Amino acid sequence: MKLTRPISWFLAAFGAWSWVIWVTFAKNLWKDASGLAFHNGQPTAYFWVHLTLAIVSFLLGTIIGVIGIRGVFASRQADQ
Repeated sequence: MKLTRPISWFLAAFGAWSWVIWVTFAKNLWKDASGLAFHNGQPTAYFWVHLTLAIVSFLLGTIIGVIGIRGVFASRQADQ
């Protein structure tokens, strides 16, 4: 499959955006003082579910970003 340059940039940006959003969320989850993520110092089900979501999103963001970056490099090589 051949990706166009705009689609490649979109995928690369989506991957970066995913990391920014989910890293921020994971930091906030870890520092949670509301009692949702930790109860008496122990992680709750809320914590584990959201940590799993963050990890999956990191992985998907990385995969999508790598596909986008590879598409950008491929389109640059095709122009030369």
